[in-house]
Amino acid sequence: MKDSRRFSDLDATEADEEAADELLESIEEVLESVHPVRVIFSSLVILIVTMLLLGSSLWVIPYDGVTADVVYRQSGGGHIVLVELDNRGSRAMEDIEMSIRMVDDVGIEIGRTDFSWEKLGAHTSIAHDDLELIIDGASVWENYTIEIDLEYYAYDGDRKTERWTHDVGQWTSEYHINVGQFTIF
Repeated sequence: MKDSRRFSDLDATEADEEAADELLESIEEVLESVHPVRVIFSSLVILIVTMLLLGSSLWVIPYDGVTADVVYRQSGGGHIVLVELDNRGSRAMEDIEMSIRMVDDVGIEIGRTDFSWEKLGAHTSIAHDDLELIIDGASVWENYTIEIDLEYYAYDGDRKTERWTHDVGQWTSEYHINVGQFTIF
């Protein structure tokens, strides 16, 4: 009751009514010019521009990232280890040296391959004959360890090292994804 008395004391003047009418007309004009299709279109344009800006930052801001995918297979004749090196960074890796070893449960090396590559461009991968380790005649009833050592020079000139190990031999086929340290320069 108190609120209704407060507003009943106010008398609207003609100037107030004209100002309110003008304000209402200007709001109606704006609402008529703003069509839902225009709102949807402008929202899509803003979304696309934002996505392009975020996507382009992947190439503008230098960062370092590497993965090594490993496929292990064993059969009656021996073992096969296949590795794919993937430069997920925004700049090239240089002077790459990679060693793939397979050792038995007491640490005796039963197979090894070494790989060197001068340069691997940004967002590219490599699978090479030197990244294949084939071991004939080793027992398939034993457990083994695959050791992968990677060294390379990154964009900032620092020598980076990664080491991954996998215990294998329980399954005839195994797949491992090794993710290196992610660095923003």
